[in-house]
Amino acid sequence: MKTHFEVKETILTIICDDGLLPTAKAAVFEAREILESKIMADPFFGITFDPYPVDPGDHPLVQRMCRASSLAGVGPMAGVAGAVAVFVVEKLVSAGAKEAIVENGGDIAFYSGREVPIGVFADHPVFKDLAFSVSSPGITGICSSSAKVGPSVSLGNSNVCTVFSDDVILADCCATALGNKVTGEDVLGESVESVCEVEGVLGCVACCGDKIAMAGEVPELVPAKYDDLVY
Repeated sequence: MKTHFEVKETILTIICDDGLLPTAKAAVFEAREILESKIMADPFFGITFDPYPVDPGDHPLVQRMCRASSLAGVGPMAGVAGAVAVFVVEKLVSAGAKEAIVENGGDIAFYSGREVPIGVFADHPVFKDLAFSVSSPGITGICSSSAKVGPSVSLGNSNVCTVFSDDVILADCCATALGNKVTGEDVLGESVESVCEVEGVLGCVACCGDKIAMAGEVPELVPAKYDDLVY
């Protein structure tokens, strides 16, 4: 079943087995409580654009965000959407889900053995009626950042930057890092190559102006209609 679910700033599309939606919703509230408690204890965690050191006393979810931020060279909140998404998917998988896909503001935690078309909303003709065909025996991440679409902060000028990693939070942080690097068409190639060198990144795609660049392992692009997509 596919469900739209919102809690304050968190706007999710959840795909999971029938009967597990209450598990998913409870996980959203739990993840938000963990992160809100951290920000209340240290407001700097919520605003810094720089990597934040890991504190062994923090919840493991917060520690994962800090490790990802250090690898990507961005602030820990660059991975917040991916963190919530993967927290929910991990709870669903632990509950026995055969399929669990959670999209949170363009960042996707994915668990499905079937081929699923994952669209990238970039407001750009290169992605019109196309999607990445994704399947995975384990949880994996497909995360995107854009200077043109959505409320997230980007210091670059990309239409969209998408990063693939089995570490969903790392994919989210690296999508932000890639978006910051893509300041114009002339740096597309070097930007995707540099982010693809981050340990744990499988592949990445960046689109700016009339050009697109890819590096690493990127899922196949296949024809797909809007109604078939998971964003």
